[in-house]
Amino acid sequence: MGKSRKPQRTWAYSPDKDPRTKISDALKVEIERKANHLIETSLKAKYVETPPKDPKFNYVIGLSTKWHSRYFYLVATYACPMPNAISPTFEVNFARLEHTATGRFNLAYMRHTGKWHELFTGQTLEECLASIRDDPWFQP
Repeated sequence: MGKSRKPQRTWAYSPDKDPRTKISDALKVEIERKANHLIETSLKAKYVETPPKDPKFNYVIGLSTKWHSRYFYLVATYACPMPNAISPTFEVNFARLEHTATGRFNLAYMRHTGKWHELFTGQTLEECLASIRDDPWFQP
C-alpha cells in the first residue's frame, strides 16, 4: 500500500468585517418604516392574492421585511394549497438591499438559480424603494 498524503493547506486573505458598513439602529428603523410603507401602499395590492376557489399553484399571501447583518430583505410568504405539500407556507426573499460603506445601498434580486444578482449600486434608499416598486425584476 502506498503512503497516504495529507491534503495541502493554503493560505487565503480573510479580511475582518468593515466597521464602516455597520448600520445604526436609527437607520435600520427608518429603512424598515419606509419599506413597510411601500409594502402597505403599493406592493400588497399588486402581489398579494386572495385564495382561489380551486387552487392548483402556490400563491402570495403576505409580504414582510427582515434584517440579516448589513442586508435588508423584502420577503414574500407563499401558500401551498396542494394536499401533498411539505408545508402549508414558505418564505422567499425577493429583494435585497446591502448597506455600503458610503451610506448608500446596493440593490439585488433573487434569480431563478437561487443566486443574488446585483442590479444597482450606490443608490439612495428612495431610489432603491422606487426600483422595487416599479422594476419587474423585483416581484415576488
